[in-house]
Amino acid sequence: MKKIPQRSCVVCRTRKDKNELIRIVKNQTNEIILDESGKKPGKGAYICDSIECLEKGIKSKAFKKAFGVDVPEEIYEKLRERINK
Repeated sequence: MKKIPQRSCVVCRTRKDKNELIRIVKNQTNEIILDESGKKPGKGAYICDSIECLEKGIKSKAFKKAFGVDVPEEIYEKLRERINK
């Protein structure tokens, strides 16, 4: 049986299995992208798969704090679409 890594949500700090969270990555060119595969290179931050956590994160600027750069609005829109699937 393979062990599944645990990660924390940057908003609510809840620890969950890595595959239950959504990963956002800041790559070497400071571009913020949604990482569907969970394997893209760069600094990663995880968020719960819930709209409440996303809205709270936007309001508290959790991703800006995690990455040190402003997160474009289209990333938040992609996250909303991904969560509402």
